[in-house]
Amino acid sequence: MNNTSNAVSPWRDLTDPRRAVTVTDLEAGLKEPIFQNLEIPEQLGPVTIVVDDHKIKRFAFTQDDYCDWYLKSSPFDGARIGHPALLGNDLVQLFTTKYRGSKTVGLHTEEQMWFDSPVKLGERVTLAGTYVEAYERRGQGYVIMEASAKGEDGRSIVRHRGVEILRTVPGSIAGRGSETPQKKITGETQPNARRIATISHDTLEGDVLVPSFKTITAEQAAVFSRVGEYVRNIHNDLEIARAGALPALIVQGQQQAGLVAAYMAQAFGKAWFANGWFQLKFVATLQVFDPVELCGLIKGIKLLPSGDLEVYLDVWVRRMSDARLTTVGWASCVLAASD
Repeated sequence: MNNTSNAVSPWRDLTDPRRAVTVTDLEAGLKEPIFQNLEIPEQLGPVTIVVDDHKIKRFAFTQDDYCDWYLKSSPFDGARIGHPALLGNDLVQLFTTKYRGSKTVGLHTEEQMWFDSPVKLGERVTLAGTYVEAYERRGQGYVIMEASAKGEDGRSIVRHRGVEILRTVPGSIAGRGSETPQKKITGETQPNARRIATISHDTLEGDVLVPSFKTITAEQAAVFSRVGEYVRNIHNDLEIARAGALPALIVQGQQQAGLVAAYMAQAFGKAWFANGWFQLKFVATLQVFDPVELCGLIKGIKLLPSGDLEVYLDVWVRRMSDARLTTVGWASCVLAASD
């Protein structure tokens, strides 16, 4: 990308932090992120970004995931690809093209992602979304966004449907649970269940994935939550976290979603990038530096007429400090008959 004296070229993010040299208020002209300012439907984007080396390496740092597929070469024609959830936060953050991100003290409550194809290094990607629904429940204003990322050739890379409380006091409501829990996930497994590292045509219902252990640091959370674009929020600024009745920074729900996506990619391999899906609910806050355990339980297996195998799982993220679940959800993926 070339710079000219008359225009600022697109940066690798949703906004160009280089504007801070000449612009006092980087969010001037944007709306206050409050429920009353929502317009339904409301278009967000489109925004075009480039998946460059920096973006991939930065995401690898935030997720502590340095797989060779992202840094060297992958099974997809040998090309370097992005992590499966690389563009997830870009989609979530589309709202900051209309609303002041640094005035947002919200809470991501639910996330669905459909993984349709891998994104490759150097690819120019277009992001677009819509606020499709808004409603009030238990004294909180919720908004639903549907968004997608498409490649240069028009193919779908990833699709997103998220539920967010636009402005709240996170420390006062986080962890109070859902009014309509579905297929409740307890995080319990049978002690004699078979432990597996990967999912294949030999996988059985009741198998348990070998757990993965992660710790998101304050530095990782801050970088993931756009500190490099001077966006201030409960994930990268202690003052704002404290104003939200939180004792410390908390990990963005979407950052946990990235951990789950990587965990599923390890289990399913390349199939996850073309046929993966999950629905996650963020049920308790996760403070930075608090170790977590990711786990998955095979709940169903369906042999399709084509010989392909569709596998369904319960997945969860558990805080190690007190054994409380922070994220629960459901995932599925189709393994080709040839895999």
